[in-house]
Amino acid sequence: MDRRNFIAGCLGLPLLAQVGGSQAQTGLTKMIFPFAAGAGGDTLCRLIAQEMAPGLQRTIVVENRTGGDGLIGIKAVKGGSPDGSMVLVTTGPTMYLLPMVETTPSFDTARDFVPVSLLARFEFAVVISPTIDAADFRGFVAWLKAHPDKASFGVPSNGTIPHFMGSKLEKDLGIPMTRVPYRGSAPILNDIIGGHISFGIVTLADALPQHRAKGVKIIAVASAERSPFASEVPTLKESGIDLVAEAWYGMWLPAGSSPEFASKLGAAASAALAKPEVKEKLTAIGLIPVGSSAEGLTKELAANTAFWQPIVKATGYKIEN
Repeated sequence: MDRRNFIAGCLGLPLLAQVGGSQAQTGLTKMIFPFAAGAGGDTLCRLIAQEMAPGLQRTIVVENRTGGDGLIGIKAVKGGSPDGSMVLVTTGPTMYLLPMVETTPSFDTARDFVPVSLLARFEFAVVISPTIDAADFRGFVAWLKAHPDKASFGVPSNGTIPHFMGSKLEKDLGIPMTRVPYRGSAPILNDIIGGHISFGIVTLADALPQHRAKGVKIIAVASAERSPFASEVPTLKESGIDLVAEAWYGMWLPAGSSPEFASKLGAAASAALAKPEVKEKLTAIGLIPVGSSAEGLTKELAANTAFWQPIVKATGYKIEN
């Protein structure tokens, strides 16, 4: 299945995932996604909303509340009523990185939200131009050491996992690097192809089309194991760098929400993600369906927070708010 065509098709999914009759509708739930329509996370929301609605006997509306690197949507749910009318779906990094980098944290994940479920994982990749004389990550490190004036890399935005991955690589390799923030992956890949930057750290799903077309070369993935989407590419750990940087989407309710409803919502999400047709559509766009209990989501969040906190602190990066 062509990834671009599939995403375009999913934009045609109705915003309302409705139960089959007005009498069956016992409530309205707004599924808040704090990023733009059209990307993988938005597609994930629309797919599971459509699958979850009948079993929950609710109408589920997907709303994109963008801005503030995810903060606009997160704050909307933080201040929402705990009656099941609002649920947040966002990336794990927004929930553990934003409180680390804001001078005055806008939210406390444990205090302000009720965990529901881990939904799907996605992966990051280190990408270079095929014109660079390096067959693999180790070869690229040797190239960087021989060309220190060209050690510049692109990230989709400041304050993100790619940003802090780059900081850790800089420290571990002992090579001074220039970080160049962009708005998304596409301009990074274009500038790698154009020779304006040496490498980029982007989501694997975004890099794969150009990698397969030989426009760029993926030399490492940051996951714990080789990716099912690019099994020929070694991990950073295989390449001698002790770094695993996976990301994921999760679901939360506002604080004070009923644990029973959270459990029911999580079970519905996991059931939706287990359906073969949903799995097929998500893997087609580079997402790995998971589904978990609330405890599983909490454990994942805690592990990620513990791992990234010292790395982020060492950079001194802060957002004034």
